Amino acid sequence: MRPIYWFALVVASIGWAFGGIMTSAAFDEGVGAWTMVAIRVLIAAVLVGVLLLVRRPAFPSVTVLRYGFVQAVTNLTIPYILFTFAYDEASVGFVGLLAALIPLSTAAFANFMLEDEPLTIAKTVGLLVALTGVAFLLLSGDSGLPEGGRPVVAVGLGLTAVASIGFAASFAKRHAGTYDATTMTGLQFGFSAVGLVIAMLAIEGAPTDVSTTGWWLIVGMAVASTFVPFLIYYWILQHVSATNVSLTGYLVPFIALVGGLVLLDEELQPGIAVGFVLVFAGLVLADRASRRVPHPVAPEIAETWPAG
Repeated sequence: MRPIYWFALVVASIGWAFGGIMTSAAFDEGVGAWTMVAIRVLIAAVLVGVLLLVRRPAFPSVTVLRYGFVQAVTNLTIPYILFTFAYDEASVGFVGLLAALIPLSTAAFANFMLEDEPLTIAKTVGLLVALTGVAFLLLSGDSGLPEGGRPVVAVGLGLTAVASIGFAASFAKRHAGTYDATTMTGLQFGFSAVGLVIAMLAIEGAPTDVSTTGWWLIVGMAVASTFVPFLIYYWILQHVSATNVSLTGYLVPFIALVGGLVLLDEELQPGIAVGFVLVFAGLVLADRASRRVPHPVAPEIAETWPAG
């Protein structure tokens, strides 16, 4: 790839990775999970709405609206909520490691939902190796936090979020070509924002007691870790293969791990180190198998996102 595309990939990966770091920092500021997720998605929805007003795409059909609702639930609402709560139970590096399983989850769902993407032996082996890493995390009891943490809860939340995203990605690919990618993104954020704001008001109430630092963190999550990475991701997909874009799956967990160690005083405990190696070994095995088969550049897969 040209240097500009590598630079863009790194910028998007840093944005997604720092989403977890800012989430943990927002918890330290006393910001509620529902508040930070709802406001983050609402701000991103407004920004996407402005972009759509500039682009003026055709009004979506009823079918596309239905697809947008499914993506809003499975690709945004469920994952954002579950990953956010997971960051309160384990370190950023720990949760980022679970998010690295998203490509493998997508491959597993694609085997049943897409005729041209069977789960090969190599991908299956890669998935099993990665899950062995997760099992090691559970057995070690390490959370990556200096004190406390509930790694079992974090794994449960993270894996459920990963499964939801895997389904959403396969669903989006299955209906590829029936919608505009930017319009679909706007529908996702719009539907999700409505539901999350209602949930926030019902569970935590209006965000009247958020500190100034807390607000800056939420805005940072919305802009730097949600809106901007999505835009970059769409732009990259127009110029390079989807296989090359999948490199974000390697960069995001690594950046999250290092960022948590440096900025949040998290710990690289033995269980996380071994789990990290096993999960990445599984990713490499599955990725090498995927790269043997040429894939067309497909903007519709951009609804798959790394956690942040």
